[in-house]
Amino acid sequence: MFDQFIGTKPVEERHRFDVDALQKYLKDRIDGLRGPLQVEQFKGGQSNPTYRIAGADGKEYVLRRKPPGKLLPSAHAVDREYRVIRALHATGFPVARPYLLCEDESIIGTAFYVMDCVEGRVLWDQSLPGMSRAQRAAIWDELNNVISKLHLVDYRAAGLEGFGKPGNYIERQVGRWTKQYLASETQTVEAMNNLIEWLPKNIPPETGTTVVHGDFRLDNAIFHPTEPKILAVLDWELSTLGDPLADFAYHCMSWHIPPGAFRGIAGLDFEALGIPDEKTYVQSYCRRTGRGAIDPSHWDFYIAYNLFRISAILQGILKRVVDGTAASAHARDAGMRAKPMAELGWQQVERILRRAA
Repeated sequence: MFDQFIGTKPVEERHRFDVDALQKYLKDRIDGLRGPLQVEQFKGGQSNPTYRIAGADGKEYVLRRKPPGKLLPSAHAVDREYRVIRALHATGFPVARPYLLCEDESIIGTAFYVMDCVEGRVLWDQSLPGMSRAQRAAIWDELNNVISKLHLVDYRAAGLEGFGKPGNYIERQVGRWTKQYLASETQTVEAMNNLIEWLPKNIPPETGTTVVHGDFRLDNAIFHPTEPKILAVLDWELSTLGDPLADFAYHCMSWHIPPGAFRGIAGLDFEALGIPDEKTYVQSYCRRTGRGAIDPSHWDFYIAYNLFRISAILQGILKRVVDGTAASAHARDAGMRAKPMAELGWQQVERILRRAA
């Protein structure tokens, strides 16, 4: 699912594997695949090492695997990624075509799956420099359209009824990420401790159950080379069944994060850029999904919760840097953003508390 806009590099020493063993395993499982295989590693990705696999006929695939080494419980769930991609591909939702999942660690050392390599654009900067107002508006409208489509998928009909536990999604997520954070804690962060204390006691009523992506953002999508059309949504490691509004609010965190902090667009001149403001963007999502107006206090909670969640995720990346298992050279920079994200989250709670006072 990754392309030339992300770029590849020779496989890092710590992420090398037996290519001959892989070729032997795949040759009878993927029609038309012929060796010898050429393997390169994608430069991006903090979590699961990802590779471009090219066959002798020029056909290209993507292999995504668990990283080697000691891992946090339930992390790097490539098996879950494969399952949801396979189910969504059958519905016509934009994901790469999946080929197979291998959980036999004797093949390349860890579990992995293989899918099509989708060519297109990966757009990293959410302010979309170099584009016209109309082009930016079309890109953001497509993002809104695709996440709305995801939340309208009938998960039961798609065969994903057992993909998660309906109900109490945020309660379970707060518990999960609290445990993950504490397991990877490298320093005391007062704001994070405050969030861990406050969030479980102030969860709003759940808004439903759908497939949630868990990390839906601009740079987790492959866009058509020239059109504002998403060809494939990437990185389903955190997907499950859950509250769609919590998933959408994660996508909307950008409006609350300063530029340069962590994919933030807060404070930009949206009118001049052609990017919708948060209110307009939320209204478009509500219209597309048939949802009524969102209680402002509930929306504030969802943003605070997601800032807590991203802080826990980034802390996990930082811990992997310390342990030497991080999959990206940019991992340390990402991990160091854990504390600022927690502080933004607690600032959001303080606004909630001031409004209630």
